[in-house]
Amino acid sequence: MANTTHYGPSSTSMEQDARRIHADKPVSPGSIALGVVIGRMSEFFDFFVYGLASVLVFPQLVFPFAPDRLTATLYSFAIFSLAFLARPVGSVVFMTIDRIYGRGAKLTIALFLLGGSTASIAFLPGYNEIGAWSIALLALFRLGQGFALGGAWDGLASLLALNAPPNHRGWYAMIPQIGAPIGFALASVLFGYFIANLSNEDFLSWGWRYPFFVAFAINVVALFARLRLVMTPDFGQALEQHELEAAPIRDVLRVHGRDILLGAFVPLASFAMFHLVTIFPLTWMYLYGTQPIGTFMVVQIVGAMVGLVAIVVSGMIADRIGRRAQLAICAVLIAIFSFIGPFLIAAGSEGQDAFVIIGFGVLGLSFGQATGSISSRFGRGYRYTGAAFTSDLAWLVGAGFAPLVALTLSSRFGLPFVGYYLLSGAVCTLAALAFSRALEQRD
Repeated sequence: MANTTHYGPSSTSMEQDARRIHADKPVSPGSIALGVVIGRMSEFFDFFVYGLASVLVFPQLVFPFAPDRLTATLYSFAIFSLAFLARPVGSVVFMTIDRIYGRGAKLTIALFLLGGSTASIAFLPGYNEIGAWSIALLALFRLGQGFALGGAWDGLASLLALNAPPNHRGWYAMIPQIGAPIGFALASVLFGYFIANLSNEDFLSWGWRYPFFVAFAINVVALFARLRLVMTPDFGQALEQHELEAAPIRDVLRVHGRDILLGAFVPLASFAMFHLVTIFPLTWMYLYGTQPIGTFMVVQIVGAMVGLVAIVVSGMIADRIGRRAQLAICAVLIAIFSFIGPFLIAAGSEGQDAFVIIGFGVLGLSFGQATGSISSRFGRGYRYTGAAFTSDLAWLVGAGFAPLVALTLSSRFGLPFVGYYLLSGAVCTLAALAFSRALEQRD
């Protein structure tokens, strides 16, 4: 549906002047791709640094009063979920900032808040030092991460898609997703290094804090990479054509409410699996496994590289068979993995390693096209805001509570129930794809 309402150019006069200065320097798709990957990598690095600490640090540092390690980890995962609740709120607030002060101001505020919230955790005192204030501060910083991530949606992935040739849309859609395994691998390398080279006392005292310091520097680099592209004539032209302007959430919900709801369920299988192959296996190993944590994190880094390759392959497959077919096939693969995965985890160290490697491979094939499916039904003028809000809801429903739910189910009812939880995500994806196709045929 075409948009007939103009919501503002999402640019200040300074941004418009910068684009005129660089009007003779067209940006290449390669430059856009690099900026998108750096931006996504920084976001996922921040979130994975926190996710790893939710398993390795916070249960002992912030919840030492818990009766056992399992309960402490469940408390930690409850705080973990707060960011996904805050993210849609951040999108609403930052879309308003975007319309009033411009895309550059929005990104600067959001990324400094994201980096600042993550880096602030490095100074967090433990429960033994300040009591319940430690829990309150951790929750506050986690909410800050989620709120800021809602404002980090820059539209560069959409700009990349607008530059994609018709027969290479799958390839261009997978490029932003590469940032996820890179961010996870980098966070795992940092934590793994300190775990392998420090005593447990030194790691819990100061070693774990260094990855959170690194997050702020990475966010500054990502900010400049993004601002460089936001100031290009190509981005300005997309704004003038209403392709990337920030529409009010209420208007998008009024016109595309059904598409937002449907779009939130299309990538559900991929997003549900996301934390089940990254955070949950480390949790199970930490609580019940016999393999050294440092060794297992090396396996997870290898898995991330397998996932990266699978993401690239997903772009090639999607260009041959179509994105919808790609997502449907991957949902079936995830459904199959939901039955196999619990047996692998229960099979000891070798099975757990296989769970990670195979899981990352299946995840990469699905995740590579998951986000690209979100914005396909939004009309011009609604695409930018609609895709952002849909992504927020998809992450909230699919991934936000996954570690908490998976650990609760597995600890109370057994590992097969983790598979059932993952299976429900695959069923939702297949149902959403079928319903979306039916709507397109009817429309």
